[in-house]
Amino acid sequence: MREIATLAALRELVGQEVAVSDWVDITQERVQQFADATGDHQWIHLDVERCKRESPYGGTIAHGYLTLSLLPMLMQSAVRLGDVKMAVNYGLNKVRFPAPVPVGSRLRARIVLMSVEDIAGGAQVTWQVSVEREGSDKPVCVAESITRRYP
Repeated sequence: MREIATLAALRELVGQEVAVSDWVDITQERVQQFADATGDHQWIHLDVERCKRESPYGGTIAHGYLTLSLLPMLMQSAVRLGDVKMAVNYGLNKVRFPAPVPVGSRLRARIVLMSVEDIAGGAQVTWQVSVEREGSDKPVCVAESITRRYP
């Protein structure tokens, strides 16, 4: 966990890798829960036997949007700002899923601070988040995530 005391101290880190998150396990149960929550029940995520026979991945894979939905949790496990009382997700500039996430994988995020801009009552912070899969050289998700932080 990277502790950063103030928004002013955060500004000094623009352009740097600020933190690396903890690992998170991608289980079939997590994939099933995401499918149930979103209504996306495509067989490549849920049908283990069919995937063994027909999928180019040899097994089920996580939804790309499941990986994306982990960003807040991954970031919270990696970075804490001391003088921030509230943070909200503002949006994303760009998202890509360069590689699949086979069920049974472990993921973590590498977090680079791209910018800190003043807004009314706080700061808008843009992060480059690269989610990597243990044992793979290629990221599974790359996103520019924008949050708003209020002291």
